[in-house]
Amino acid sequence: MAIPVLVADDSKLSRRSVIRSLPPELEYDISEATNGKEAIALLAQQTFELILLDLTMPEVDGVGVLEYLSAQEIKTNVIVISADFQPEKQRIVLSLGAKRFIRKPLDKEELAMTVFELGYL
Repeated sequence: MAIPVLVADDSKLSRRSVIRSLPPELEYDISEATNGKEAIALLAQQTFELILLDLTMPEVDGVGVLEYLSAQEIKTNVIVISADFQPEKQRIVLSLGAKRFIRKPLDKEELAMTVFELGYL
């Protein structure tokens, strides 16, 4: 069965890179959001097992999406993929329930290992 995945990033190039970097051993049902507001709208409509989330997006940023997930008590696996690698930002996103923080530019092997560590496969 396909894993429902939400990829939220304002850069189409980054979304494509993330999607291409997912481990090919698994099957995915991928939805895309170009900002946090779109991500929240999708989260209100359906359930995702895995969210791959950028932090710096227009309208609502990645922290806002994590705050929404927390407020709605939505339990899901969130991997933050961001160039904003400040220690304080990492602490905030992890405290809001993100499972891992991966630095951009994305390392395909690091993403695959993280997905497997979360129990997929």
